[in-house]
Parts: sequence; C-alpha cells; structure tokens
Amino acid sequence: MRDRLILLPGWAFSSAALEPLTELLRDREPRLQVDIAPLPTLDHPEAWLDELDARLPVDSWLAGWSLGGMLATQLAARRGDNCPGLITICSNPCFRSRDDWPTAMPAEVFDAFEEAFRLGPDDTLKRFSLLCSRSAYDPRTLARQLQVSLLEQPSSVAAAGLRLLAELDGREALQGYVGPQLHLFADGDALVPASAADALLACLPDVEVDVLANASHGLPLERADDVATAMLAFMGDGEDD
Repeated sequence: MRDRLILLPGWAFSSAALEPLTELLRDREPRLQVDIAPLPTLDHPEAWLDELDARLPVDSWLAGWSLGGMLATQLAARRGDNCPGLITICSNPCFRSRDDWPTAMPAEVFDAFEEAFRLGPDDTLKRFSLLCSRSAYDPRTLARQLQVSLLEQPSSVAAAGLRLLAELDGREALQGYVGPQLHLFADGDALVPASAADALLACLPDVEVDVLANASHGLPLERADDVATAMLAFMGDGEDD
C-alpha cells in the first residue's frame, strides 16, 4: 500500500531519535501509517541491505536520517516501482569524501573517528552526539536528547555501520531510481556539509532538495516540525501527480 512510510534512523541511534517526527507525521496525516524500522544488528555490513529488504514491507515510502537515508536510497533503487518515493534527511550520497565527491566529511577526519571508536567506543559515541548537535539553536539540550537516544548495541555492529558510512556510494542508486525524491539538508551540519545539496542537484537537477537554515545534523529531532511539514507537502504533491 502506498499510504505507508518507513523511517530509518541514523548510525548509532535508536528509534527514539525519530519518535517526535513520527508522532507529528501521524497526527497531521492520520491516513498515513508511519513506522520506524531499526537498522540491522549484523556484524557484516554487506548483509545489511538484504536484511532490510527482507524485513521491510514493499510498496512503502522510504525515508532515512544520515546512514538511514543512505540505506533507504539503496533499497529504493533496488525496489524500483515498488517504492513510491524516497526522502533523505542529512544524508550524503557519499559520507566520506572521495576524489570525485569532495563535498563530504574529509577522509582523514572520518578515518580518525573510526580509529577513535575502535579504541574507545563509549567516549566516541558521546562526542558523536555533540557533533550532531553542533550549530543547533540549543546545542546542549539537543545533545542530551541525542545521548539518551544512543543505541545499546555490540561495538561490532556499530563498527559495521561505520564501514557502511565509509563505503556506500549512493550516486548510482539515486540516478537509477525514477520515483520522486526529496533530500533535506541542514546549513549548520557538522557531519554532512550543506554544499552537498548543490553537488546533488548538479547530478540530479530534477529531484527536490532543500537546505534548512540554522539547523544541525540532528535535524529530524531538533526541527521535527519543519521536517514533518516538508515531508508531508512533498508526499502530497506526489499524490497529486
């Protein structure tokens, strides 16, 4: 059915980080069934997409935050017409910079973060929540909200998610998926540079891209109201088409 939306959280976060957004979507559009799907808990990153494909219902809108958006992109491309639309939030086609995609986290910064996580996962996750809240209107409050939303999981599973952040390249999937696409970015994002929005439009001029001002990487929690408004307006336009 096409009145169903699946939301995927970002790396290291539980469904709690997306609950405020989910509740707003449900309240504003009661006909829409909105569910949060946790990310896979597998040690092997190459199996994550297959696990999601097997678990998530077909013919549903797919949306995701950060890593969740990157995985939603891959799954939308795989499902084709069985996915009525794709929405990503603070999600870069390539999270780690590449020679042909520099509008991303610098490779050396990502590699240092990955090594820090290997040596001290708990402290690194706390620092990560601070990075996600940087440039927010109230970064301290947002950081606390994000910290309590951190997922309790084996470090091997979190490490697999980090590998996906490093390795996934969504450009081919985005170009191959012909359904409607909305990509939301935050102008103060410390993890996904806002310049990725222009780079994405240069590759895909027909998709809808918006950059929210005065917002952080924690966009779906910090600005749930604005994100819900943008998502429902976009999905409504798709119904009209």
